[in-house]
Amino acid sequence: MHEISLMQNTIEIALEHAHRQQATKIHRLVLRIGEISGVVPEALEFAFDICTQNTLAEGAKLEIQTVPVLCYCPHCQTTFQPNDIIIYECPKCKKNTNQIKQGKEIELSSLEISQPDP
Repeated sequence: MHEISLMQNTIEIALEHAHRQQATKIHRLVLRIGEISGVVPEALEFAFDICTQNTLAEGAKLEIQTVPVLCYCPHCQTTFQPNDIIIYECPKCKKNTNQIKQGKEIELSSLEISQPDP
């Protein structure tokens, strides 16, 4: 399950950021996951619980935002959301494209932390 290694890397990034900010706790992480990223959100949630044990992120909330697929048609310069995630046919000119603008990303988009009182 590659979601465990993805989550381990994500937690490492979050912990590095939290330590730089002298955080005492990570409360929430927000991940943006593309529809065609190949990541299973439920597996990420399971991996999150395992990977956060005994860290500043233990007990934190994981929020996963799904990013829809957007394609670009170079023939008619249209950006569109395909009806099929295998064949990307432009709804305007009916030509296929392989230009994907979004939907593959795996991104830690925000982190909510507590910092010590000054």
